[in-house]
Amino acid sequence: MSEKKPVVLVTGASGFVGRHVVPSLAREGWSVRRAVRTPEGIDDEVVIETIGPDTDWQAALDGVDAVVHLAARVHHKNEEHAVQLYRNVNIAGTLHLARCAATAGVRQFIFVSTVLVHGRSNEGRAPFGENDILTPRGLYGMSKAAAEAGLRTLARDNDMKISVIRPPLVYGAGAKGNFALLTRAVALGLPLPFAAIHNQRAFLAVQNLASFILHRLGHPDPASNFEIFLVADREQVSTPEFVSRLAEASGKRPRMFSVPPGVLGTLLGAMGRQDTHDSLIGSLELDISKALATGWQPQISLDQGLRLALSAQDA
Repeated sequence: MSEKKPVVLVTGASGFVGRHVVPSLAREGWSVRRAVRTPEGIDDEVVIETIGPDTDWQAALDGVDAVVHLAARVHHKNEEHAVQLYRNVNIAGTLHLARCAATAGVRQFIFVSTVLVHGRSNEGRAPFGENDILTPRGLYGMSKAAAEAGLRTLARDNDMKISVIRPPLVYGAGAKGNFALLTRAVALGLPLPFAAIHNQRAFLAVQNLASFILHRLGHPDPASNFEIFLVADREQVSTPEFVSRLAEASGKRPRMFSVPPGVLGTLLGAMGRQDTHDSLIGSLELDISKALATGWQPQISLDQGLRLALSAQDA
């Protein structure tokens, strides 16, 4: 008789990260139950139309050993008018799911947070570490920080092992946001005004994020019910270096010219793109020594991750 596979519920299973995490879990012997908003006709999927304080998780959590919570409200066009939406999904929805999981006897809960709980830049300071005082920026970062705090409290009164992962920009096939914009600009051969930027930034290949989630599920800490990890690729590079590596991976010649960072920052600020300013000009370095101390190692390099992202998009 074959041994029963452990069951993992993955929220946000049809999203960018979920589409990489789900097959990785399946390859490592997990029976994956996919929580999706819209049915796709795939085995072991459960439809959860909305995530909030009143979501019914009973059927989805039946027989589940672990939860990987990826789903979140990330961006909203009118963010200042979306406070309640962020609270319902990212804070109340996360904590309600975690409480339901603990009640259902789930042993492990992985929560993918964001490095934005630290702020957008560590310019002039040491790399961010897990024990730093949090200074979140924007509703998204603040909502994730609040969810982390709630999970820490929950862990004190339950046996469920909770791991919080704070990734920087995650790149890979299907990624949106700044990575998609840079990929498109490089593919079109557009000249980019980054040559004069001298910063250092952490990035994370989606394959490395998936591998850390798998590693954490396989190696829970017996001495602690709550742990936080900063996870990133080993190489932390400047914006122009990242663009150059991206161009090389796509078989293009990088085209960049110099605009003083102060001028570029002023222009982006005038356009209302402070987030873009911080993610392109500022530094964001992470100390990933705690993640490495667990025995995990990034599976692929920055160059390998970029090649995989572009080759999959071209396929």
